[in-house]
Amino acid sequence: MCTKTIPVLWGCFFLWNLSISFSQTAYPGIKARATQRALDYGVQAGMEMIEQMVKERNIPDINGSESLEFLKVDYVNYNFSNIKINAFSFPNTSLAFVPGVGIKALTNHGTANISTNWEIKSPLFRDAGGADLFLSGVYFTGIVILTRNVSGHPTLKLQDCYAQVSHAHVSFSGELSVLYNSFAEPMEKPILKNLNEMLCPIITGEVEALNANLSALEVLTKIDNYTLLDYSLIDSPEVTENYLDLNLKGVFYPLDNLADPPFSPVPFVLPERSDSMLYIGISEYFFKSASFAYFTAGAFDVTLSTKEISNHFVQNSQGLGNVLSRIAEIYILSQPFMVRIMATEPPVISLRPGNFTLDIPASIIMLTQPRNSTVETIVSMDFVASTSVGLVILGQRLICSLSLNRFRLSLPEPNHSNIEVLRFENILSSILHFGVLPLANAKLQQGFPLPNPHKISFVNSDIEVLEGFLLISTDLKYETSSKRQPSFHGWEGLNLISRQWRGEPAP
Repeated sequence: MCTKTIPVLWGCFFLWNLSISFSQTAYPGIKARATQRALDYGVQAGMEMIEQMVKERNIPDINGSESLEFLKVDYVNYNFSNIKINAFSFPNTSLAFVPGVGIKALTNHGTANISTNWEIKSPLFRDAGGADLFLSGVYFTGIVILTRNVSGHPTLKLQDCYAQVSHAHVSFSGELSVLYNSFAEPMEKPILKNLNEMLCPIITGEVEALNANLSALEVLTKIDNYTLLDYSLIDSPEVTENYLDLNLKGVFYPLDNLADPPFSPVPFVLPERSDSMLYIGISEYFFKSASFAYFTAGAFDVTLSTKEISNHFVQNSQGLGNVLSRIAEIYILSQPFMVRIMATEPPVISLRPGNFTLDIPASIIMLTQPRNSTVETIVSMDFVASTSVGLVILGQRLICSLSLNRFRLSLPEPNHSNIEVLRFENILSSILHFGVLPLANAKLQQGFPLPNPHKISFVNSDIEVLEGFLLISTDLKYETSSKRQPSFHGWEGLNLISRQWRGEPAP
């Protein structure tokens, strides 16, 4: 009996642990929150987008057949083609969050002026020309539901669509316009009926076309020749009464390895604010994964030659000669030397209120290569450099810069005196401050792309360092100019086709 019970207990224990592992919640590396202010601005920007869109869209022809009893004509076949919306107005338009569902769009009392070509056929006559169609009492309501697909792309679905145009007035132009306008009124009713039947399918088709573009977005973005950044959604957007939250994976990978880092993200909560249109929370996990990915890819290994060191010490008032003379005081050095600095572990990230620091455990190796000889090590030392991270938003990117706070140096040789350690600390301070950090900051100037919609710029942006994450508060501005090119592959270029990585850095 006992021998039969033990396997059963082990099986239950295994299944229990398996269920726990599958039920663990995945936490985001980045949170993006849109507020009601963003929706209100979206109404304004949306009108500009719709105005541009309708000028480019081909509206399907409207055709039908009507009898004209007052002219004793059995039927008149009509066709309206080349339909163009010249002007429209939706004065009462609003967007609002529907908790747990999506975003409700509502507009009423809209008007539109449309020009079209027409053609009429009947047993008695046939003619063609131009006409103007004035629509009034335009009403639309629908709920846009936001979800994610299996690959982490956002998807949209239109639910409860209802669209109606209350009045339509047709005005013909041409030599016989007086005649045609006399029987225009009987044609307006069927035109209105056909138009109302077409509106929701047209709007739904636009949403489906947008989904096709969304599915082609690069949620896995190449940052440079070392890393990739995953901006995919980890779950469907969360909609409350006051905001919409997007939870993004926000993790870096080495270019040739898409395995998750050996640590997990921790939950963080955005503060309840509504003064800005958009809030972006960038967690400590995001930066830790970047540190781990770059370290794994070998990015933190720099060798500087004498010439390179000279170029980076131009701004040093003491000059390179003094630095070399300090080295010569400890080791007689008559040949050119090289300095190799490499991280021994991934740099340690720390985000505390008002303070973003990066501690770099590393080794510095001073090398020389006599003529016709192999490279020789003069001395090697371990140190930990503590830096402060400065932050700024330029365009659509988060730019970081490093400044040296302090470092601790340890010499492996036990016979070195404290005076020698101090001398090397002074030398290393100069090399780091005037040689290595300028190289690192030049690289960091490329920045990290921030998630933002197509043709939307960040304005009035502010950055705060909170416990465990950065908080970016920003307003939005819709760019109508075609000069602005998409720069962030994850969310901005809606018509961007996913590219194969070709080894070049992302723009």
